[in-house]
Amino acid sequence: MQEMDDAYPMGPLVPCSYLPDEFIECSVPELAPPAHNDTADAGFCSRFGGQRAEDMEWTWVACRALPCIECRGRRHFFKRVPCIKYTGHHFLSTLLYSVFLGVVAVDRFCLGYSAIAVGKLMTLGGLGVWWIIDIFLLVTGNLTPADDSNWEPYY
Repeated sequence: MQEMDDAYPMGPLVPCSYLPDEFIECSVPELAPPAHNDTADAGFCSRFGGQRAEDMEWTWVACRALPCIECRGRRHFFKRVPCIKYTGHHFLSTLLYSVFLGVVAVDRFCLGYSAIAVGKLMTLGGLGVWWIIDIFLLVTGNLTPADDSNWEPYY
């Protein structure tokens, strides 16, 4: 009878692989070692990040439904996820830093560009020119975190 219930699509249980992210635990994609030339292996990425969907790399990670969740089918499964890492950089915060404190290079320090930030700090934002250019670069998407991470999403 259990097999019949698993195959019944109108039943109350959702297939485990359809559960939203709040109800599953997945392994984190890892950067593939330099000698590792086959990025098709599950859980490995040759690079992280990308600002557009077509620039993203994807991989398969092992996931499992949380113990307190009832679902239909296999509780352990693979899920396709983008190779993205988040390191706590928020776009709006960085933009506000750039507008109000960009003359003293707080935005560049925040993004991890320490060497450029020291130069910007010593010249007081390039006498205002560098400050305006950085705001423009941020708004157009050409200035991103130095560690190639993506901006934290706002939900």
